[in-house]
Formats: sequence, structure tokens, C-alpha cells
Amino acid sequence: MFQPVAIAPSILSADFMNLGRDIRMIEQAGAGYVHVDVMDGHFVPNLTMGVPVVKQLAKLANIPLDVHLMIDNPLDELPWFLDAGADIACVHAEVLYGDELRRAVDMIHDAGAKAAVALKPHTPPEVLEEVIARLDMVLVMSVEPGFSGQSYIEGSEEKVAAVAEMARAVGNDALLIEVDGGVSEATVERLTAAGADVLVCGSAVFGAEDPAAALAAVKEKGDAARVAAIEDARAEEALVEEEM
Repeated sequence: MFQPVAIAPSILSADFMNLGRDIRMIEQAGAGYVHVDVMDGHFVPNLTMGVPVVKQLAKLANIPLDVHLMIDNPLDELPWFLDAGADIACVHAEVLYGDELRRAVDMIHDAGAKAAVALKPHTPPEVLEEVIARLDMVLVMSVEPGFSGQSYIEGSEEKVAAVAEMARAVGNDALLIEVDGGVSEATVERLTAAGADVLVCGSAVFGAEDPAAALAAVKEKGDAARVAAIEDARAEEALVEEEM
């Protein structure tokens, strides 16, 4: 939390006939991750890519693969994607019950990958209470998962702030908070000021006339808002100390 902003372009919005070219382009533009949206047609009403594509992406990419698993049965399929080369494996809290979420986190860590949990827009952050101290990333969905190009759900930055507060409360200062959905120059500042570290950009990057410039513009705005938020927080802390 509260570190330089990283951009994770969603490969779902790239040109699938030229994935190698597009990955090289985002790497050269300064992307921090390649975001990979895996959809099974059950958990979400769309079907995208599977293990073979992830394997090929792992061969092409020189930055971490951030694999977002929008699937009904992550405990069964996690080993496939971990073996395929996922550097970060992200499961949805909505399909894991009881100790299943803890088991998923253990499975990811045991494979040497980083563990992330995604929250749909109406899922409260409190579902993370049992595992947030051990997570590497939380993905806050700011649209309903399933399709790219959707509009940002207003108020999503409040969930980002709530997750950041939960992480601080358990001492997990290394937790990354990622946001996916409607991220653009119009929304980035409120998100990074609230505590977002990683921004998933699909059409905002790959749909731009100059994708590299679009990526740089989002990152620049995000970093500026992040610095301003940190300075404001420090000034407020100093004021409180003076009053004590």
C-alpha cells in the first residue's frame, strides 16, 4: 500500500493475433504486470482463455502474470494455472466457503506464487478477515466481472480505502490493492488516493490510439494523486501531534 502505482494491462483487450507484439509494447511502456482474465462461462457469463494460453503468455512475458480466475471451482483448477506459470493467482471470495479460502491461499503459496483474492462490487471486504494478514494482493472489482469496457461503479474507491484499513489493522503493510473495471484517466486519481497500488486497464490502454502514451498518462496521474494523498496524511498526523 502507498507505493508507486503499477499498471496491469488486461490482455483480454489486446489483439489476440499479435499477443507477443502487444506484450512487448506494454513492457516497453512500463507496465508492471500482464493481467490475464480467465472466465469459465459459469461464474461469469463469458468464456475467455484457459491453461494453454496462460502457458504461452508465461513464455512471452518478462513481467509477472497476474491471473484473475473467474471460475466456479478454483480449488480444482488452481494447480493447472499455477503449473502454467501464474506469478499471481487470484481467486474469487464468492465461490469459496468456510476454510476453502484459506486452503486456496495455502495452495497458491505452496506453489511459490503470490496469493490474491477478488471481491465483486457487492461483496463486503469483511469476507477477507480470516486471510487478509496472509494475502499478497486484494482485487477490488469496480465493475461486475465478465466483460471489458464497462463503466466504473461510483464509490468503489471507498471499498479500496476499507481494504487498506483492514490490512493496516493486521500489520500487512505489504499488501497490494488492485482495482479492475472502468479504470481510466477520469477515475485513477480517486483510486490511488484511496490506496490502490495496481490498476487494471483494458480498453483504456489497448483501445487508445497510442496505447503506450495512454498507459503512461494513467500511471502519471495515479502517482501524482498517490503522492498528494501521502503528503496530506503526513500533514494531518503532524497536526494531531502538535495538538497533543
